[in-house]
Amino acid sequence: MIDITQRRRTEDKVHYLAYCDSLTGLPNRSLMKELLEQALANALRYRRSLAVLFLDVDHFKRINDTLGHDVGDTVLREVAQRLLGCVRASDLVSRKADDAKAVSDQAVSRLGGDEFVIILTEVSTTEDAAAAAARIAAALNAPVQLAHEEITITASIGISVYPGDGADAESLLKHADAAMYQAKEEGRNKHRFFTRALDERASRRFALESRLRKAVERCDFVLHYQPKIDVRRRCVIGMEALLRWQPLDEGLIPPAEFIPLADDNGLIVPIGEWVLQEACRQLVEWQAAGLPRLCVAVNLSAVQFKQPRLVERISHILAKSGLDPTSLELELTESVLVEDIAASATILNTLKDLGVSISIDDFGTGYSSLAYLKRFPLNALKIDRSFVRDIITDPNDAAIVSATIALAHNLRLRVIAEGVEQRVQVDILRAQGCDEVQGYFFSPPLPAAEFADWLRRDAPAVTDWAATEPLLAAIGRH
Repeated sequence: MIDITQRRRTEDKVHYLAYCDSLTGLPNRSLMKELLEQALANALRYRRSLAVLFLDVDHFKRINDTLGHDVGDTVLREVAQRLLGCVRASDLVSRKADDAKAVSDQAVSRLGGDEFVIILTEVSTTEDAAAAAARIAAALNAPVQLAHEEITITASIGISVYPGDGADAESLLKHADAAMYQAKEEGRNKHRFFTRALDERASRRFALESRLRKAVERCDFVLHYQPKIDVRRRCVIGMEALLRWQPLDEGLIPPAEFIPLADDNGLIVPIGEWVLQEACRQLVEWQAAGLPRLCVAVNLSAVQFKQPRLVERISHILAKSGLDPTSLELELTESVLVEDIAASATILNTLKDLGVSISIDDFGTGYSSLAYLKRFPLNALKIDRSFVRDIITDPNDAAIVSATIALAHNLRLRVIAEGVEQRVQVDILRAQGCDEVQGYFFSPPLPAAEFADWLRRDAPAVTDWAATEPLLAAIGRH
């Protein structure tokens, strides 16, 4: 007789570590795939349907960043328990007769981070899966009670159904993941079913990502420049550098198609650095050619802002190009700054010491918190075009713009309005005290050579608002 108790305990522990998530006790990715394969085999044998729900906790990174990773772990454990409470006994993939609570047999799995997968084996119609998703969402929406506060969590859920959306585990998981991202793009806290249109979109996205990587290697990008006008002095005082992708085999690809993709895969870092280098280089070249001394505004993405040694890189680019730091303005969105207010304040103060100006882009569409406005060393606020567009017809937008201008001036900040397309918009903004405007009323974004020609030939026309209307028609081809 040999006592193998300790050996069996060790084997069980190794098995647990290999197949179970240490934080929640749920099956991990490896075991989840085995369970899904088993469920698919049963579904094929008995000609049944099953559904895969891919769940991602909304804004989980914000919880980690603001409340700490310990709180984040507590939230994930709570999510796991609530998911288990939502899964019916019939939704278990299998069950051992001697251990009905074996974690390896649960239909709920944690893939990692804030992503979970639920396998529903008893579904007759898509409505069954939708009802399960709604039940899960309702359970997650209940407040989570922490030690000193209470938070509410939501989730985005993507759903794929066997056999229509795939016959194997990889396909079902991929398709449920694509549907989950669609739910996030539509505003989060909802569920979406996979469709073939999503598959085509994912394929296009994959192809575009491959092309974008090659574009970064070849530097298939150009900058267009849109003038910024001082409405009181009626003169051009600067321009915004706007990125365009120009592949050799086709026309320009709009930024809306590739910028979000570059943000997701990290390519925005080398792209953004190139934009900063090229904008500084171009401005120095124009100054050497005798063009007016202007300032250039460059957008800085959230990914760039979080890069280590950011200030050092910007300082190096300025020194290499020879551009006076006071001629550079960096535009950031509100959400970038409020993720870590202390760290953001440190970076912005260092940039200010360097001489660089800072403006808040798309003001009014994010947090619009007065707390960060007084804490950060800002130079300007940029009113989002969505408010400027309807300033003539919507009294609420007009009131928001007027209040924003007054607030900014009280904080000694300049105000820039973008998206100006009509003379009456310019007149209203000027009457309300707006400092600067930009938009198609004066000029669309232009390639560098054409922008230089515009500065030489047409910039004086901005002294007369009426003169810019035929000018706009003349260059409308851009």
